[in-house]
Amino acid sequence: MAIKTPKEIVRILNEYIIGQDEAKKSVAIALYNRYRRMQLNKEMQKEITPKNLLMAGPTGVGKTEIARRLADIVDAPFVKVEATKFTEVGYVGRDVESMVRDLVSEAVRMEEKDQFERVKPQATKEANKQLVRLLAPGVKRENRESQMQQMQDMMSMLMGGNNQNNNDEEVTDEVRNQRMDVAEKLNKGLLEDREVTIEVEQAPKANPMSDMMGQMGMDMGSMLNDIMPKKKVKRTLPVREAREVLIQEESRKMVDYDTIYQSAIERSQNNGIIFIDEIDKIIAGNKRNSGEVSREGVQRDILPIVEGSTVNTKYGPVSTDHILFIAAGAFAESKPSDLIPELQGRFPIRVELNALTKDDFVKILKDPQNSLLKQYVALMKADGIKLVFTQEAVDKIAEIAFSVNQGTDNIGARRLSTILEKLLEDVLYEGPDMEMGEITITEAYVEDKLGDIITNKDLTKFIL
Repeated sequence: MAIKTPKEIVRILNEYIIGQDEAKKSVAIALYNRYRRMQLNKEMQKEITPKNLLMAGPTGVGKTEIARRLADIVDAPFVKVEATKFTEVGYVGRDVESMVRDLVSEAVRMEEKDQFERVKPQATKEANKQLVRLLAPGVKRENRESQMQQMQDMMSMLMGGNNQNNNDEEVTDEVRNQRMDVAEKLNKGLLEDREVTIEVEQAPKANPMSDMMGQMGMDMGSMLNDIMPKKKVKRTLPVREAREVLIQEESRKMVDYDTIYQSAIERSQNNGIIFIDEIDKIIAGNKRNSGEVSREGVQRDILPIVEGSTVNTKYGPVSTDHILFIAAGAFAESKPSDLIPELQGRFPIRVELNALTKDDFVKILKDPQNSLLKQYVALMKADGIKLVFTQEAVDKIAEIAFSVNQGTDNIGARRLSTILEKLLEDVLYEGPDMEMGEITITEAYVEDKLGDIITNKDLTKFIL
């Protein structure tokens, strides 16, 4: 992926997020500084630490979306965690180091996907060979030679071999010709809907002990899988789906997982982004009860992770020195300076996100690539209906969203989803049975559907 300058990063963010220019500029600089750091010598790279960000602003104004889109732009491992899920050691809750383990797991998934893409042509070729044998099987041998071969195959599997010999079938000239015919039809896509029964490895069951061992840097699941025989299950699928399953299995045989794990660790250490949401919820208030002491304890537990430490994961030790941390919170009842001083110092870049205006709501409804109006238009198109919103209707929806946010809790752009669901309730319900080619949402329709709710304050609080 080509390196993007701060201006290019902001331009991409503008396609998905309305407003918050200051926050976009700050995160773009922080991201590009990583690229700058990688151009320096190793000694200087060690000295330059990421400039972590602290974003403060009401809910629903784009804090999480900015961080998530940022990770997508540079194809970086990204995890979002909520600070309230963590508790001080000794209390019930998740261990703070789990955020790093989650990040590495995401990096492993990304590396595996990249490696699978690299070997996909060869894996597809092998999968098609298997499909040909399944669709045109040979004649089973029942003599002593076949039995001896099966015993050799079994011994090979027990000794660690993973290439099962398929010499337990006899391929006659008739079968060979039949397979050539099947292979030709497969290449032409003529057998995609035919069902075929395949044997695949059974997915391992979730084991709580594996998670506990993972916290100590041990992967018990992989260790057991290496010594235990693989259990197979039969699945009957259309050829197009069976091929994908077989491609996955063949890809796993072709890639080197030790290399994947090492690359994932390096990717996490140098490019990983951890987004800590609701950080304002772990600020202790004036009354020092046990729960609030625990909140401050969470801050002290998070501190060494953000400062830079080594965390043991089941893939190996991971250094957090150069992971980018982005913290966010509404800070409605507190302020960033209420965090413990040591943690404040680890988030040198402070950005305040503004509450959304009516004009912002209009832009959010229409402008982004995945805007809410475009989503509903696409949903109704599935029923063969063209949904149209007039500009006056859009303005009215934005006005209602802004007004409700002012009169009740300010939940930002999320208010639009609630309002649109209520507004389009009848259209979405009747859609599959309608024969109309086009439905136009006008300002009058918006007032008719939402007018009574807006004037009744109790209904507003309950419904919108």
